Amino acid sequence: MLALVVTYMVAEVVGGLLTNSLALLADAGHMLSDAGALALSLFALWIARRPPTSTLTYGFYRTEILAALLNGATLVAISIYIFAEAIRRIGAPPEIEGGWMMVVAAGGLGVNLIGLWILSRGRSENLNVRGAWLHVLTDTLGSVGTLAAGGLILAFDWRWADPVASVLIGLLVLYSSWALLKETVAVLMEGAPGDIDVDEVRQALHDVPGVSSAHDLHVWTITSGMVALSAHVVAVDGSSGGPLLERIRAMLSDRFGIHHITVQVEPADFGDCSIHGEVHA
Repeated sequence: MLALVVTYMVAEVVGGLLTNSLALLADAGHMLSDAGALALSLFALWIARRPPTSTLTYGFYRTEILAALLNGATLVAISIYIFAEAIRRIGAPPEIEGGWMMVVAAGGLGVNLIGLWILSRGRSENLNVRGAWLHVLTDTLGSVGTLAAGGLILAFDWRWADPVASVLIGLLVLYSSWALLKETVAVLMEGAPGDIDVDEVRQALHDVPGVSSAHDLHVWTITSGMVALSAHVVAVDGSSGGPLLERIRAMLSDRFGIHHITVQVEPADFGDCSIHGEVHA
């Protein structure tokens, strides 16, 4: 997708210079922002595969989340710019060449539809890919809006159609990017994944044979698709640590899909060891 965007961007620059079309050069600038977002996502996917170090013990997985956060913030900034420019143009709509708008939009729409298809396979599993997908979706909506506005300008000389379409597109972009930002911030704050009920996990731990109670339970996301859990469980007298841990591991894996697990098994008379308080012996 990065290769497609860069190729079409170069074609728009050449076409804009040959035809003296400002619309083509402006759309090439929009493509440049998409190319930057895709390059950032690709870099994050590459660096996330680097092995852990003695200081970054989880490795570089969070790079993907940081890239998603940056892409989401960029989308919000683009939306604000679209609103400001649309307000300026509604008051004094400039002369617009509707035919060129439609030609450029048609080419961009084709490229972006291919990009949406390419990126759609990973957007539900990876926040970083979803951020790149949203950038391409923004361009796709822009192409559709430009096609519609160009048609209205050609048919009726409704120059206000261009800024009105921009506002509608900006609202859709803002809605999508806000959802992405909320999810990435939740990951960075080490909040529980939205599809996992922590109270249900706690009750499930209590129900495991050999467990008397569970406390100091934490569930968080390391990166997209990688959920971690840590907990302290109090064992019933006579319960063996190895078999008990295996039952807990199997339950968390089968029922909640959690595989990165750290569980401390404690006897009934063991003092509480919580991050919110002191250790009591």
